[in-house]
Amino acid sequence: MVIGMATVKVTITLEEAQLEQIRALVEEGVARSVSGFVQHAVATGLDDAAVWAQMLADALEETGGPLTAEEVAWAEDVIGVKPHKRRGSGVA
Repeated sequence: MVIGMATVKVTITLEEAQLEQIRALVEEGVARSVSGFVQHAVATGLDDAAVWAQMLADALEETGGPLTAEEVAWAEDVIGVKPHKRRGSGVA
């Protein structure tokens, strides 16, 4: 995390047990604060998502390139999900 980075206060909902576990980690000195723990968890999740997205892009490139709109529509129909709006020019 960059020191001095702008932050925004948000409200999130956690299970009571999760919050209790986070507070216990703070009390043990494992995490500096509840907010610090959540910031770290979000950063880790974003990093993981970026790695998975790159792995998917690499796998698609090795097997013929990105999915076409028709392939996505077929897959969504097969697994029974409602079509979703696409972000940008790529497949979301």
